[in-house]
This record gives sequence, structure tokens and C-alpha cells, in this order.
Amino acid sequence: MLPRPRWGFAERRINRVRAGARHMKTLPEVANAGSRTSVPWPTEPVRCDSSAVWARGLTKAFSGTAALTDLDISVPVGATYLLAGPNGAGKTTLLSILLDLTRPTSGDVRVLGLDPQRAGAEVRSCVGYLLEKPYHAYSWMTVRELMRHHAAYRPGWDWSYAGELMRKLEIDEERVFGTLSKGQARRVELVMALGHRPPLLLLDEPTDGLDPMMRDIVLRLLRSHIRESSPTTIVATHVLHEVDALVDHVAVLHEGRLVLQCSRGLLERSLWVIRADSVASGIPRGLEARVIHSRPDGDSFLHILWSEPGDPELVREGDRSIPIEPATLTLEEMVVAFLHNVSNGRDVQS
Repeated sequence: MLPRPRWGFAERRINRVRAGARHMKTLPEVANAGSRTSVPWPTEPVRCDSSAVWARGLTKAFSGTAALTDLDISVPVGATYLLAGPNGAGKTTLLSILLDLTRPTSGDVRVLGLDPQRAGAEVRSCVGYLLEKPYHAYSWMTVRELMRHHAAYRPGWDWSYAGELMRKLEIDEERVFGTLSKGQARRVELVMALGHRPPLLLLDEPTDGLDPMMRDIVLRLLRSHIRESSPTTIVATHVLHEVDALVDHVAVLHEGRLVLQCSRGLLERSLWVIRADSVASGIPRGLEARVIHSRPDGDSFLHILWSEPGDPELVREGDRSIPIEPATLTLEEMVVAFLHNVSNGRDVQS
């Protein structure tokens, strides 16, 4: 019979986080990389007493090579927070640190008010996580046995809900977990992440390995779960269009540094576009430095500019022959524009 840990502390922690995280200590306002780099991109400081996850000065190096550098993040309670960036940007490393599967070189981290380095087991019991490369020491178990073992260490495990998820995901409980394909194992891991309706989800490439039909089913389940259970969710993915309808906060990592962090609403209000005949034309004098990306758009070029909402330099009317318009870009288009900018070594000047 499996030993059952004492869950009183973890259950109280979950209830407090769901009540609004009023128990968390306040840290000085956490800004994005604008406070640590020369890129003054949109920032909405978030007080840590309303944050499910925060980190300050977080750094991680592997054999002298920096994976994360002086990272400040703040994830509001109830947010669906996109963690975007190219391969090697540090997304998976960050999620591993939040779960105490990797130890930071320096910096402070809190997850649901807990320090993962001091309370790693409590953190993992309160969090639903789906890792890009999960490690299972019990791959010899059947799916049913693995699920029972996993549930024993999760307070509030909902067998009825887990069973409903397994039916929708067409999971065979009698299969040995180690014999499953990548996509089949991914579906089991998703049930393990959602089955106790945790207050925090950490999802690393959640649709990796799934076929198109199952990917659609999984995305529908995630949308339904987030709508009904209202967890704080951090999702790291390269397939941005899949999570476009879910995300309300955006962070962009590049080479281990945070270059953007704000609500999606602020990001959308901070981007403007100019349509021009060529890449070198159509930008009013004085606004050249605000162009973060230019790309072909049909027979014309689209210049994407950054500025604070309502900036009079952008919205004023006058002698311009080419209008500046509020951007109507997809989530993927916005993130790609910023990644092009930092990859080209350009800074946006305020």
C-alpha cells in the first residue's frame, strides 16, 4: 500500500491561492526586461501579492553557459501566460526551476507562495505540469496503476473528472505506460496534469506528438478546463496559433533574457502599422527608431511600430500622406515581430 503524505498544508495552500493569493508577500513591483535592458517595450508591473508565480534576478548556468540571465517574471493569479521564444531561449529551464527539477544558480522564485527549493514536493503536489521531455520512473506500470500512484500524491484528485478525460482522450488503462507511443503517452500525461484541478498549470509544448485530430480534441479540453476551473496557466509553445484564443498575458524570452512581459491587451494597444510601397518608404521622420519589424504584405510592405497607447506622435493627424493605424495582428504575428527585432540586434527607442 502506498504511503500517503499529510495534505493539510497543501490543501490550505490551494484554497488560499484560489481565494486570490492574499497570503503572498509583496515584492517591489516586477517589471520586464525594460528595467534591465535598453528595450523599453510594453510593461505592466504586477504586485507579487496578486501573483501565482514570480521570480526576481533568476539566473541559471550550465557548465558556465547561461541558460537564464537575471530574469524577472510575474504571473498574475488566473492568467493564461504565454512563454514564447526560439529554441534555446530558456523556456523549459524556467519551468523546470519552478518545479524544483532544476536548481537556479542565483535569484529568488515563488510558486503559489512557496519557495520550490525548500518545498519542492508541496509545489509539485499543487501544480499540474506537462513537461516537454517527461521522465517516468514507473514506466513498467499500467496506465491505471500509474494513475493511482500519481493520484495518491495529489490532494483533491477527482476520479470522476479524470475518468471523463480518459474517455475523451481514448486512453486504454490496461496498457503498460512504457509501451505507449509518444502521442499516447502525452494524453496520459495530460490527464495526470488536469485530474486534481490544480490552481496552477505548467504546460510545455502541450500538443507535441499528437496527430491533428487528437490535437484538436486536446485543445478543446484545455479551453474547457481553463474556462471551468480558472487555473493560472503558463504555456510554453512554438505553435502560437493553437493558443491564440487562450492567452491573455505574453512573455518573450531570447537567449535567456526576458525581452517582453505584459498583458495581451496592453501589447495590442502598443502596436501600430504603416503600409508602404517599399521597405524604405512610408515611415514619417522621427519614428524610424520605433519600427520593430518590416515585412512584405501582398504588393506592399507592412511596418510594425511600437509606442505607448495614445502616444500623440502616432495618433496626431496632420500632413501625413500615409496613415498610421492601430495594429490588428494575431498573437503569432506580434511575437514574431518582437523576435525578429531582438534577433537583428535592434532596440526600440521610446
